[in-house]
Amino acid sequence: MHRKKHLILLLSAFLLLVPLVAGCGGDVREEKDDRKKTGDYQILTFHNYGRKVVIAEPPEKVLTLGPNCSELFVALGLVDKVIGNSLDNHSRGPLPEYAAAYARIPELNYANATRERVIGSGADFIYGIDWEFGGEGLDIEELQEYGINVYLNKAATFEEAYQEITDLGRIFRIEDKAADLIAGQKARIAAVEAKVAGQKPLKVLAYDSGGEGVFTCGGTNFETLLLEKAGGRNIFADLTDKQWTTVSYEEVLQRNPDVIVVHDYDVPSLEEKIKALKSDPGLSQLDCVKNERFVPITLESVLPGVRMAYAVELLARGFYPELFE
Repeated sequence: MHRKKHLILLLSAFLLLVPLVAGCGGDVREEKDDRKKTGDYQILTFHNYGRKVVIAEPPEKVLTLGPNCSELFVALGLVDKVIGNSLDNHSRGPLPEYAAAYARIPELNYANATRERVIGSGADFIYGIDWEFGGEGLDIEELQEYGINVYLNKAATFEEAYQEITDLGRIFRIEDKAADLIAGQKARIAAVEAKVAGQKPLKVLAYDSGGEGVFTCGGTNFETLLLEKAGGRNIFADLTDKQWTTVSYEEVLQRNPDVIVVHDYDVPSLEEKIKALKSDPGLSQLDCVKNERFVPITLESVLPGVRMAYAVELLARGFYPELFE
């Protein structure tokens, strides 16, 4: 009898403890769920053009140094994280679909970013075109000492451009949006390639500016790839030692381009550049100048970013207008 009473008491005590144990388990699961919702950020390591970039937490205050970099952040839906940009002097303004969001980005510097503005900005991350760093530009190691991570925009191939977008997707945890953007770019470029596939490639001079010679892009410049996708061939593609280079007017005449792509940004203006081509004693004798075979394109459109497909489409229409009528 005593043994039976003892078992009943043990059973009762056990039943009283069950809700408490279950309650503790529920609290633990809820805490884990909360951690998942706020997001445990996994430390990410990237190899960015010979540099190792380690991201320990999601950036919140970003500088986009270059109009192409700024526009890419708009396209990825990251504009609210951007606290400043630079190089709008190399821009004719964003594409219409990005204009409203782009206008919300504060201007850090109209031209090149300055050390004082960058360090004083409070930024924790920079996505910037490589022109802004090294030499007389920003010192990446110094910026890291101030807690500013730098990821370079320096793509010389489509694969590198897509990798940059993929990496940004991982850094800001928007992998799906980055993948969709890449897929859209690839599909549009492929459509242009199919359209111009039967054409003989046109010889193209990329004319950035004049002066003592013609400032143009070399074979390792991203623009060379855009010209090829659009059915053209950079007449200075064999110059692979520099992305940008100055060539003599005599060299341009010898290579005799079929069409001239003219970069459009603030100074000198597009109109001034075309006037210079028409008035130059040598270049004015080229058939493409006589026939005004000029294809204007804004400078930011030939830089790696969200305008790759847009640039290929625009160039192809300029090269082969009859195919797009």
